[in-house]
Amino acid sequence: MRHLTGWSNTEPSSSARLPGGRHRTHIARVSDTSGHPQRRLVHSQGGNHAPATLQTPLNPPFGRKAMNIRVFMVLALLAIPATGVAQSTIEGTVRSGDSGMGLGNARVEIPALGLVEFTGATGTFSMTGVPAGTHTLEVRLLGYGLQTQDVTVASGQTVSLDISLGVAAFELNELVVVGSRTRPRTVTESMVPVDVIPVSEISRQAETNIDFLLRNVVPSYNVNIQPISDAATITRPANLRGLASDHTLVLINGKRRHRGAVITWLGAGLSDGAQGPDIGAIPGIALRQIEVLRDGASAQYGSDAIAGVLNFQLKNDRSGGSVQVKQGRHFDGEAFLDGSDRSWGGHGNATSVAGNFGFPLGESGFANVSVEYGNQEPTDRAIQRNDAAGLVSAGNTAVRTPTAQVWGSPRVSDDLKVFLNTGYNFDDDEQVYAFGNIASKRVDGGFFFRNPNTRGGVFSGDGGATLLIGDVLQAKGLGSANCPVVTITNNVPDPVALQQVFDDPNCFSYQEMFPGGFTPQFGGEVFDASIVGGIRGRTDSGVNWDASTSWGRNLADFFIYNTVNAALGPETPTDFDPGLYNQEEINLNLDLSYQVNDVANVAAGFEQREERFEIGQGQDESWQIGPYAAQGFSSSSNGFPGFSPLAAGDWTRSNTAFYADLNLGRADDPWAIGIAGRYEDFSDFGGKATGKVSFRFEATDQIAFRANANTGFRAPTPGQQNAFNVSTVFDTELGDLVNRGTIPSTSEVARTRGGRQLEPETSVSLTGGVMYEAGAFRFTADYFRISISDRFAQTRTFKLSPAEVTQLVSEGVTSAANLAEFRFFTNDFATLTQGIDLVANYSPGEATNVSLLFNYTGTEVTERNPEVVNDARVDQLERALPRYRSVLSLSQQLGSLSALVRGTYYDGFYDSELSDPDLRYGARVLFDAELSLPLADNAAVAIGANNLFNAYPDENPNSGGVGALYPESAPYGFNGGYYYLRLSYDWLWETR
Repeated sequence: MRHLTGWSNTEPSSSARLPGGRHRTHIARVSDTSGHPQRRLVHSQGGNHAPATLQTPLNPPFGRKAMNIRVFMVLALLAIPATGVAQSTIEGTVRSGDSGMGLGNARVEIPALGLVEFTGATGTFSMTGVPAGTHTLEVRLLGYGLQTQDVTVASGQTVSLDISLGVAAFELNELVVVGSRTRPRTVTESMVPVDVIPVSEISRQAETNIDFLLRNVVPSYNVNIQPISDAATITRPANLRGLASDHTLVLINGKRRHRGAVITWLGAGLSDGAQGPDIGAIPGIALRQIEVLRDGASAQYGSDAIAGVLNFQLKNDRSGGSVQVKQGRHFDGEAFLDGSDRSWGGHGNATSVAGNFGFPLGESGFANVSVEYGNQEPTDRAIQRNDAAGLVSAGNTAVRTPTAQVWGSPRVSDDLKVFLNTGYNFDDDEQVYAFGNIASKRVDGGFFFRNPNTRGGVFSGDGGATLLIGDVLQAKGLGSANCPVVTITNNVPDPVALQQVFDDPNCFSYQEMFPGGFTPQFGGEVFDASIVGGIRGRTDSGVNWDASTSWGRNLADFFIYNTVNAALGPETPTDFDPGLYNQEEINLNLDLSYQVNDVANVAAGFEQREERFEIGQGQDESWQIGPYAAQGFSSSSNGFPGFSPLAAGDWTRSNTAFYADLNLGRADDPWAIGIAGRYEDFSDFGGKATGKVSFRFEATDQIAFRANANTGFRAPTPGQQNAFNVSTVFDTELGDLVNRGTIPSTSEVARTRGGRQLEPETSVSLTGGVMYEAGAFRFTADYFRISISDRFAQTRTFKLSPAEVTQLVSEGVTSAANLAEFRFFTNDFATLTQGIDLVANYSPGEATNVSLLFNYTGTEVTERNPEVVNDARVDQLERALPRYRSVLSLSQQLGSLSALVRGTYYDGFYDSELSDPDLRYGARVLFDAELSLPLADNAAVAIGANNLFNAYPDENPNSGGVGALYPESAPYGFNGGYYYLRLSYDWLWETR
């Protein structure tokens, strides 16, 4: 059966005891892409389906005694004899009524018997264990109409059917494959908490980027817009369950997604130093559904899955398509509500065009292509800085007005995303598949303003008492030009002395080049590509197998302009290529699964992964120590120093993993148990074993309970262990900008402050929940507790001594002389994160849907070395995200009109720019609305608004110092309301 995750499904034995009589059977499309028939048994009474089977992974053998016990258990299960009278088999093929092609992933069900089968990739199925009598089969597949058929079978007889489905829209209870290595389950059957986001919710959003789309529909998921945040401006860090962005594993069609190249050096405290995947490279129009596993899953999927797993399932239609055009912009400013005189420049006008197209691939395959292209203008939420305003008051007409710097969302240009998903069936039991992507974009952001009187190492060398004057003769070793001293009084340099400098060719000041100061502009050109290919099948003995390989690459080629390498003097360029980060990964996978009998289902697998992180050398002028360095001028490109030959390089790592799963529980049992185990061996720090135990108990037809306990880990990436970075940040104590360096933990300078080789983080996670389903109402409540030890993040900052500066320069950090402070990664603290997720949904009819999502997440630093992780870092880790968040949504069909209204509550939060740790920004409620109406056949137009009433966060009390009116890390942004127009067109075509 086709299985998107690549994990084969299993066949129950014919020994299940089933009642006779007249029954109904369903067939429905599911979210997997495996090429083999699959059965799922569903307990049913009175038409209410109460699934009872559960998935359970198998722990790896950690000793001879443990191995003997597991072997005995398996043999005992195999020995369970078949019972009951001779039973029958119904088999056949489900085909498209239009093309005649076999339809995979269709669902065949007899509700009264609790028998369920899923068709293989070519549409075939085989349902065994059917008692003699007349039964009604119901066949369902998403996008096709319901087909019912009465079938009469005699004892021991095999009946063959050929069933055709007509095209029609149909909604099915969501099936999920994430969280299990065996068969798909519905959300309510799952032993782990899973959110399923269908394509309808993905498309009804103002945003086009997947990271922001998820923020609106998953309450425990947060993503921030990052202004003036180095590489975080290029790839936005996201957080699930209050943990860093690289605590969440990302899958595409169930296969591991490569991580991004960008390291988030400035991640609002919570994600500082994280290297997570770039999910912004995935076009939303390519997706059929998104599965969000809110539970630790390292025992099943490996490193990084501490907070949970995001599984993006691609569309696999072989016909039809859709086109979508979006245009939007932000409101004009707060004058919309409070009557103040704020009318922003830079409204962030955004345009995107996207299309999805399905094509037949021969008689038994498909090729589905998705393309998205867009551009977004920057926003500007800056105010004039205090120092810039002082310069203007003193008569400096060269200072940029009305604001010296731009502070807002970056410009995104030529944002192209392409995804291809393909599959081809060789026969009833084998399918080859491949999918991959190419994406590219350019991101332009800005840095802080450089004051022409006070900026150290460029304009001044003594804090603004005098200007820094360069001596050309001294730099050339030809003596001294005896350049004059230019004092600064009341923000005004001595005009006579400054003119003497300008008139003397052997003297210079950067005020001659930038009389009003300058603001560096920083960004990167991002390239992302991947390809996954494999073949899956089923042996004659019933073993499902899936072998695949994948390659992925993410590259960020940085640029910076409107800046200088001050140590090069008058010959400095003003735009630089500082180098690049490149991340590449190769994976090999083999997954096996086998249904032993109606009680036990086992799975096992192997994975080999190679990853490589590269720092590409920048142009010479971006890192050189120029001839004017000895006179106090700073080296390297100001704002983002280039990577020198000593800093550049590439680092590789490999790891091998083995996993095993065991699921126990009959279809008619109220309980199910899952056990999983995984062992991974890394080339740089050795092996790591993890395990997971899951349990589900169905108390009644409406109420079920679930619980999970698991251990996990996250391995430090080669990039985190070897990269260095220099950032310009605002120091709230000094009230000024400082240069901060992040250096490898194995550097000699870091070792003197406690640095050492990084080790994996380890975690213990517990979850427990209850599910209730009655008619049109569904409710789940889950508690989670995640304890992480040896957690690594960036330390507090340390002041550099002259000896340490010399040492860093020798290690390739050529800009070390300009650093005021540094920090590094460390495994030196522990945290406890716990919270509650509530999800309620009510659908009284096809026209109405109401949903309520609630999340509470709290983090506590339980252990730390205060010399490394100080109180300020603790505040960032514990309070950077809102503790409470809830979303209430109502969607209503009003004749031909469709309406959506959504309200979102954000609790207060802390931002690192607050000088008082007792302060925090207040709570907010934001409202979104959308109205959609048809234009003609298959075409529709929608108008809507996010943050309809234009709410903004509280003002930053240090706004005059940094030139930003709002906090940098507001969880709902700082751009205010956004309104948009969306045009869409969908179609179907023949595939014969």
